Amino acid sequence: MKKRINVLGIETSNKIAAGEVVERPYSVVKELVENSIDSHAKNITVEIIEGGQKSIKIIDDGEGIHPDDVEKAFMPHATSKISNIDDVYNINTMGFRGEALASIAAVSNTVLKSRIEEFDYGKEISISGGKTDYIREAGSNVGTTIEVRDLFYNVPARLKFLKSSSREAAYISDILNRLALANPEVSFKLLNNNKKTLNTYGTGKLLDVIRSVYGKTIAENIIAFEGHSDIASVHGYIGNSEISRGSRNNQSIFVNKRYIKNKLITAAVENAFKSFLTVNKFPFFIVFLDIFPEYTDINVHPTKSEVKFRDDREIFKLTFNAIHEALRNYLKDSFSIPVEEESIALKKEEDKTEMQRIQLPIDLNSFSESDYKSVEYGNTKSCEITNVPYNTAEDIHTNENLVQKDYFNKHILKESADCPNEEYKTVPEDTKEIESAGKHIIPSEDKTAKFPSLKVIGQFHSTYILAEFMDNLYLIDQHAAHEKILFEKYKKSIKENNVISQVLMTPMVMELSPEDFDIFKENNETFTKVGFDINVFGDNTISIREVPLILGKPDVKNLFTNLLENLKNLGSGETWEVKYNTIAKRACKSAVKANDNLSIIEMKSLIEDLRYIDDPFTCPHGRPTIIKFTLNELEKKFKRIQ
Repeated sequence: MKKRINVLGIETSNKIAAGEVVERPYSVVKELVENSIDSHAKNITVEIIEGGQKSIKIIDDGEGIHPDDVEKAFMPHATSKISNIDDVYNINTMGFRGEALASIAAVSNTVLKSRIEEFDYGKEISISGGKTDYIREAGSNVGTTIEVRDLFYNVPARLKFLKSSSREAAYISDILNRLALANPEVSFKLLNNNKKTLNTYGTGKLLDVIRSVYGKTIAENIIAFEGHSDIASVHGYIGNSEISRGSRNNQSIFVNKRYIKNKLITAAVENAFKSFLTVNKFPFFIVFLDIFPEYTDINVHPTKSEVKFRDDREIFKLTFNAIHEALRNYLKDSFSIPVEEESIALKKEEDKTEMQRIQLPIDLNSFSESDYKSVEYGNTKSCEITNVPYNTAEDIHTNENLVQKDYFNKHILKESADCPNEEYKTVPEDTKEIESAGKHIIPSEDKTAKFPSLKVIGQFHSTYILAEFMDNLYLIDQHAAHEKILFEKYKKSIKENNVISQVLMTPMVMELSPEDFDIFKENNETFTKVGFDINVFGDNTISIREVPLILGKPDVKNLFTNLLENLKNLGSGETWEVKYNTIAKRACKSAVKANDNLSIIEMKSLIEDLRYIDDPFTCPHGRPTIIKFTLNELEKKFKRIQ
């Protein structure tokens, strides 16, 4: 027998609709608190018992509900937010469908009491399982109070899927935290089993809410950012590496104050962090995107937790650029020192060198500047000793402090069989190495340097360069530093269309899937710009003839596959830094490795090159290139101070 079509009753259809809108107690809190926000409430209190399953009570001081509309508010699709379909594309409120109250009342015992300012009394309504128990006048403050008891009491199947009371309370706390962040001008209070767990003060300052929600540590380790375009503005805070975590729990995205989850914006933020964050960590961030409503569609998910944008590329680029610039400026400022302090420190260093003397096997005072530069040290047999102050313009005849004490310690102070006394030393034959040291030393007045000129102390474990400036000790990872230098050099070459390629002895022939082949054809110009020479070799087949020279000897097949995946994940976005991120990481193949012994000259050259790149403080993979220890920190470690 064929089944006939039945029209579901109101009670059944409401319960089914409730399954989409009301997933668990936190869904009830979200919908009702958003209603309070839409009513322009300035104080919202949420009280929950047993994770919200037993009781959820929300009190606000908003505009309230007109007495004639109290019963109507619980009817399906009843709303004050819109009046026709065109309004859906110009929504400025949290709610608009008119499903929440009807759905909540269908699966609980609900009591609502509300009053508007024009009336001296309010109205109260009680609904159990979708059926009205009573409607009556009641004394009430201006605003609305709603209590939802015994959630899912008539839907036992849904009740079984709820987690423990503590877990459900955690979900409620999380969503209320997000709503508080989006509305710093509103005071939020949360009482869990009569214990206050959240209290914001409605000062209108986002930093105050962040401190209340996340605590002092996070509030002190965040960086503000801001960006604007013709259709949207983005602003918010991003955390530094100190508060990065192994999960995305501390990430919040708001579009026109609506808390959403959006992979596009998340990818934009995390890609902006790729050059700065520690590997395998996710950034803390709070992103607010303000955009004209007509450029979005929020009617794509029952819980309104997803948003579609008319121009994904524009949103991605706006978010990425704003955060990337903020991080760059933050790192630059954290490693810079005031010009006045740097001048004082340099003066102290000069005064200090006047008091120090080093013994050389020749009398430099007897030479002119030209004689000094042309003298062949290796041919001298003189053992006459003259005290010469190192690193001074008067005796070394150079204005750029080319000869460093550490250089002499390593290269000049070598034993000489020609001198009768073992204390007498000879100097190296070639002075070009000494002169070349000065080519990378730029006067401190140059404002393009991202951190002060450092004095090299030595090398530790053939991996880390030790340097000092003022009362600070610096450790530089030589591999990460050189990798970043190559990375930025390559980026600059790409921007200037000046990438040098190397021809492969044997072209690499690859057969691609139809999807990958389409991505390659769409981005063929990109591959050409970064130094590849790739030709179509047949159906879905390509021939790679040239690759960028800076990559050394790459695994061409894996490199090309990674590039395709990177472009595929990026989608329609075309932000330059993200598109070439995979290529940039390959720069490490030709960088100085750990355990490579470097001379003082090489270390000094590496540090000076690092000072003048755009982002010197992290490698392309997000690891730090340089770490600073203050004298105060070291003295605390040695218990010299408290």
